[in-house]
Amino acid sequence: MTAFPPMSSRLADADPDRSRLSALNRRALLAGAAWCVPLVLFLSLTLPQLMLPGLHYDEASEAGVNAMQIVRGLPVDAFRGAALSSGGWSLPLMVQDYVGALNVYLAIPFLVLGGANNVVALRLLPVLTSAVTLLLTYALARRLGGRPAAFTAALLLAVSPTFVFWSRQGIFVTNITALLAVAAVLLARRLARAGGRRTAFGLGIVCGLGLWAKLLFLWIIGAGIGVAFVGWIARRLLARPSSAVSERIARPFWTDASSVVALLGGAVLGVFPLLLFNWQTGGTLATIATNLDRSYYGVNNADFWANLLRRVSQLYALFNSEHLWYLGDVVRNPWAPLLAGLSVIAAFLFAGVRAGRRRASSALSAHPASGSDLGMLTGALLFLAFYIIQSSFTVSDLFITHFAAALPFFFLAVGLAVGVSLRQGGRSGVVVAVVVVALWATTDLASDLRYHQVLARTGGLGTHSDAIYQLAGHLIKHRERPVVALDWGMEAPVRFLTLDAVIPIELFGYERLDAPDPDFPARVIPYLQRPDTLYLFRVPQDTIFQERRDAIKQVAASLGLRMQKDKTLRGKDGRSTFLVYRAVPQE
Repeated sequence: MTAFPPMSSRLADADPDRSRLSALNRRALLAGAAWCVPLVLFLSLTLPQLMLPGLHYDEASEAGVNAMQIVRGLPVDAFRGAALSSGGWSLPLMVQDYVGALNVYLAIPFLVLGGANNVVALRLLPVLTSAVTLLLTYALARRLGGRPAAFTAALLLAVSPTFVFWSRQGIFVTNITALLAVAAVLLARRLARAGGRRTAFGLGIVCGLGLWAKLLFLWIIGAGIGVAFVGWIARRLLARPSSAVSERIARPFWTDASSVVALLGGAVLGVFPLLLFNWQTGGTLATIATNLDRSYYGVNNADFWANLLRRVSQLYALFNSEHLWYLGDVVRNPWAPLLAGLSVIAAFLFAGVRAGRRRASSALSAHPASGSDLGMLTGALLFLAFYIIQSSFTVSDLFITHFAAALPFFFLAVGLAVGVSLRQGGRSGVVVAVVVVALWATTDLASDLRYHQVLARTGGLGTHSDAIYQLAGHLIKHRERPVVALDWGMEAPVRFLTLDAVIPIELFGYERLDAPDPDFPARVIPYLQRPDTLYLFRVPQDTIFQERRDAIKQVAASLGLRMQKDKTLRGKDGRSTFLVYRAVPQE
């Protein structure tokens, strides 16, 4: 009996053009799915219950309050009074000495469309920012390691609990720096390969904006310069230019004066608000000088090795997501850090074994791909190493959130490692790659879902508690009364949520964490003399600036008053979070 080929095969043989078109369509479909699947997964994990956890102080102070004031046409409280004033408008330059007002301006259209005090509208900005970061990470990984590397990097980044939940509160971690970091590397690669004044100018603007957004972007720039320098030295020592591209790479862009001028011009333009702020106030320079030896939070910058060890130890929490305890519980994925290490080790082993076989068969010169693969992976790892080393010196604290700017590059490195295993490891490499990606993605996805369940029950803990909404709702009913905040984290969220109808006065004093400063009594006495004043505290286990409650009780007693609890505000799980007091005459 004669076997006939399938109809599709016969049609293809009869029409070669149709066959080629069908193959192109399949490739286009696969290419679209490669970036679309991670993006859809990411949005599915970030958009639900976006009001939770509660609005954090940094979200409100570093974007929400100033953006709300601009949208509502209210007087703008510019940090240190530094602003660019024009036509009756006062535009803030910075929100902290080392954090710029970039997020303020980016948030304005979201608040215009969603409501001037709408938390969901405010958080859509960092979610969208991270979505673009995800797409740029895919683009960068594809250029460096091919489509499998790009899909791996994007997929694992999209389901990473750290990336997901930092994106939901991205202003809290200044996640715009991650987008600018990936964009900067893409532009730097293009500049190194093709040159051009426009590319140099664009790179300068992106780096300048990054420094304005948050001063720690300097670590991104330093890491990029370090990798570029090592790569240039390696090419000078080991490689011989044999093409237009390699000749261009061997001749660095900094040998072209016009490109250097364009780069510096773009950088000055991007960082101009930071320069103007320091011209007006000197705030950034003063903060650096004050915290150069020992930071406000007690970090000894001279103890470099201890700081570096702490930074390295934070990588485990970064991957297994245990640092997200404030969502309501600790959900760990121990597989993630193990698989990250396994993917990199496997890549070097597979590449080394294959290179050894080629040397044995005297065929190494015909197969340069192995060195190129490892070169890209090594460059990514060097970038992360330089970033971690620099981050061991800080003017604030060794916060794990400082890794937000470099987070995409960790998954870029894993993606490149998986790509090396697929190309260099044969069947074993395919098995390792599939196991790493499948196990990592599914376990991280399970952690995401578990965190969402916990968050729905608790509403967030500590400075992330959703009780902040209850507090704002209570205070708006007493908007005519003075309100004094005697701990950190309440003033900015209340202002944002009440549209500046309630403006708590922070009297706890930033000088010391452990006890009030000597001027504390003088600050609180005028308010104690007003019987309608409300005083805001956190419950003892969540208190940040200690001993303020006992101190004000002593001052009140000296005036013949006592502090009486007026209201307890609770989160979704019924946990007491905020306490409202008032001063009443002693019985």
